[in-house]
Order: sequence, then structure tokens, then C-alpha cells
Amino acid sequence: MTAVSDTPATVVAGVWEALRTVRDPELDTDVVSLDFVADCSVDEDGIAHVRLRLPTYFCAPNFAFLMVADAWDAVSQVPGLADVDVELIDHFASDAINAGVAARAGFVHSMAGSEVGEAVDELHDLRRTFTERAMMAGTDLVVRPLVRAGTTPEQIAAMTLGDAPDSPDLRRLRARRRELGIPDGDDAPLVVDPVGRTVGVDALPLHLRKARSYQVGVDANTSICRGQLAARYGL
Repeated sequence: MTAVSDTPATVVAGVWEALRTVRDPELDTDVVSLDFVADCSVDEDGIAHVRLRLPTYFCAPNFAFLMVADAWDAVSQVPGLADVDVELIDHFASDAINAGVAARAGFVHSMAGSEVGEAVDELHDLRRTFTERAMMAGTDLVVRPLVRAGTTPEQIAAMTLGDAPDSPDLRRLRARRRELGIPDGDDAPLVVDPVGRTVGVDALPLHLRKARSYQVGVDANTSICRGQLAARYGL
């Protein structure tokens, strides 16, 4: 077996990169940037050990379950690992979540009989809802600079993704659309609703106000979570 000190740096780096693909579904930000990764290592047997933490003891268990499950899935794809151990710490539902994710049991089965309470549904719809909100918020981040630069509503309504200046925000918007099954190529309309329908010039003002409200909510919740995490762990 390879000693801990000899564990290839590329494997450890790969685990961290995998974790950067795991997002808090409400904040649409990866768990590494949010400092939700309390510990990450690869031992001499090639087992990745990841410990996740959240801002409060009572963070919503459905969101927590999604992050732990997504982390397990992402890290499992890293070449060079023999096994993966992902654990949520310091959370009231951690035992049920950790056991459920390790058993690949799904959210409903994981919560059944636990102290957390029964779960009614799996989390597919919840995931899509927050991905739709992330797409709307991303629309605000891409379109607002265009408005500030003097682009008219008529011009925005006629624009495609390829017409918008390339930026990290545009690339993230494309990614969220891709996750939702909405066209994200250069010839796709820039502004669409959460099911992919083009938003015309008449409906554009209300649509952009809604998009702005989602982004304001994400910014506010992210700030709160960062503050709570820092206070909780003395960061």
C-alpha cells in the first residue's frame, strides 16, 4: 500500500476539484467556496475521507442530504481511489443522512424511523426547483450589465446566448440551463423561462424583476450562511 505521505498529489487535488462541483442547492455555490468542507484527505489505503459541515446544527436535512449524496457521487468518480467515505458532522440529522447516503438508500428511506421525522418525497423536484431559481438568478447576473450598458429591452429579447459577452456568469447560466434540459448553445435565446420558453419583449420587464429578486435572495442567504459558519467555527 502507498504511504499517506506518498499519496499522489493528483489524487488529493482531484478530490478537491470533485468537491467544487458539489453545490449548496439554495445558494448555488460550491461547498469548497462556502467552506463547508471541514476536512479532506486520502489515506494510505486509497480511501478518500471527506467531512462536511454546515452553518447551523438545524440546517434543512433535505439540503444537507443532497450535498452529502452529491459529494459521495462526485468523489467516487476520482481516479485512483479505492473507496470513499463522506460524512456530515455537527448536524442534528447527521446519523440518518450519513447512513442513508452510505447505503444509497434515498432520502425517504433514510429518514424512515429516524428521529428526524418521515420524508414524504424524494428530492428530485426540490433539486429542479432550486436549479430553476439558479437559472433565473444567473439570468439577472448576465442581463443586468447589458441593461446598465444601454441595451434596450427589444435588443435583449432578441439576443442569443452567443450574443452575450463571455463571462463566468454566462458559463454558469449555460450550465444551469443544461442541467434543466434547456438549450444552451450560442443560437439559443438569451432570456427564457424555467421551462425554456422564450420571453418576449412585453413580458421581459416582469421576468427580469423576478430574476433580480432570486439573485438578491441568493446574495442575502449566502451572506447569512457565511456569517453563521464563521461564528460557529471561529473562522
